[in-house]
Amino acid sequence: MDENDFKKASHTLVVSDIHLSETEKFDPARPLWKRYKLPEHLIDSVFREFLDGMSAKIVDTIELILNGDIFDFDSVMRIPERAPFHVSWLERLRGLASEEQKSRFKVRVILETHPVWIDSLRRFLLAGNRVVFIIGNHDLELHWGSVRQDIVDSLDLPAKVRDQIRFCDWFYISNQDTLIEHGNQYDSYCLCANPIFPLIKKGSRKIIRIPFGNLAGKYMTNGMGLMNPHATTSFIKSSAWEYFIFYYKYMIRIQPFLLWTWLWSAMVTLFESVTEGLLPSVRDPLTVDARMADIAKRSNAPLSVVLALKEVHVHPAIFNPIKILRELWLDRAILLVFIFTGSFQFFSVLKVFVNVSLAWFLFPLLLLFPLFFFYARSVHSEVDSAQRAAFQMAPLVGKIAHVKRIVQGHTHIEAHASVGELEVLNTGTWSPAYRDVECQQPFGRKCFAWIQPAGQPGSVGLRVAELYEWQASAGIKLIQRT
Repeated sequence: MDENDFKKASHTLVVSDIHLSETEKFDPARPLWKRYKLPEHLIDSVFREFLDGMSAKIVDTIELILNGDIFDFDSVMRIPERAPFHVSWLERLRGLASEEQKSRFKVRVILETHPVWIDSLRRFLLAGNRVVFIIGNHDLELHWGSVRQDIVDSLDLPAKVRDQIRFCDWFYISNQDTLIEHGNQYDSYCLCANPIFPLIKKGSRKIIRIPFGNLAGKYMTNGMGLMNPHATTSFIKSSAWEYFIFYYKYMIRIQPFLLWTWLWSAMVTLFESVTEGLLPSVRDPLTVDARMADIAKRSNAPLSVVLALKEVHVHPAIFNPIKILRELWLDRAILLVFIFTGSFQFFSVLKVFVNVSLAWFLFPLLLLFPLFFFYARSVHSEVDSAQRAAFQMAPLVGKIAHVKRIVQGHTHIEAHASVGELEVLNTGTWSPAYRDVECQQPFGRKCFAWIQPAGQPGSVGLRVAELYEWQASAGIKLIQRT
């Protein structure tokens, strides 16, 4: 098989959500601070064993799909010592913005941090295999052509071998039977509002539009180092009581002013999300046709499929500020302010006419607090709804792309199921995700999809897919379909 013919594939491996980023130095004064970013939690050697192991099993050319969130630009906190660009106070606290020069700096930091991962990919390509990068929500900055070139250059490949690498803007059709997409386009918090034209102009600067969910991770989670951004259970609790226990057990010693960090970070997230989200996409009318044709070619799809798949994406959350307020808990903060302000106003006015005690300030508080708790308990996070939305849209998406299966990532929850006549797989996560601060309870398994020839009489050209877990000591383990 011609390794440069991306339209045909016999063996396809799909991996997503590796979240390569920089590492954190161990701080004896704060041993649990961003512990998941310590070098000991890098997956580079496991990824190398995975590529070597699967290459030994498969004698034919392998098509490796790196299905989004392979690089985590949002969590890179390093700032250049002598920056050739302006760095704002907010960037110094929470990481660089998504301008081209800054994105290039961040990807170089990531690549320098993961030499084993890069070398593994290089050897895999030199063996005659090919690699397809699909952009997710944490690596939206791959839309910069120069950033893609930096990745290719880091692999140090001969010119001919470089043609075995492809970047796709949000989806890829493998062998005309499988649609592979990250899946964030069905998540109103994390979708790229316009994957065809992802740039916006903010003042005189052109930047990649970053969605609300990623801005929340950038401005909030980056400043709350005891919360693991790769496991939602780490930062989304089911009740205020669980937040209180977490604060008392961990935060009070390391980050006693967590409420202040949360408040200003949440307000910055809200402001940046809405102001950037409402800006129009940058597009050049003279290059629209060429841009569309390029996306279609690299995705192995007709132009009509590209346009149709864009239309089935969900509506961005930034057009519903109330929804964002609830997700950031700012609605409850505002309600508390109203309750305390209203109670104080009641007490102040009453005291003008009657000499009353402080109990008359507490009395309306006692009346209103049950209403506050009732409201707070009725509000639930919708972050985990992305999996359901993706499954609901799957039949329509399958018909548009004319495929019999869809492979996704994004949710960090592995799955293999049937939705009507369509087969849907989710490859989970390879990221350093842990349920606990001490990083002793791993979240998720290192899963991958393997699509291969059916190998049965009369099944020429047909392929079957299975979901496996890569276990470094035992090889691969089949994940049963649900």
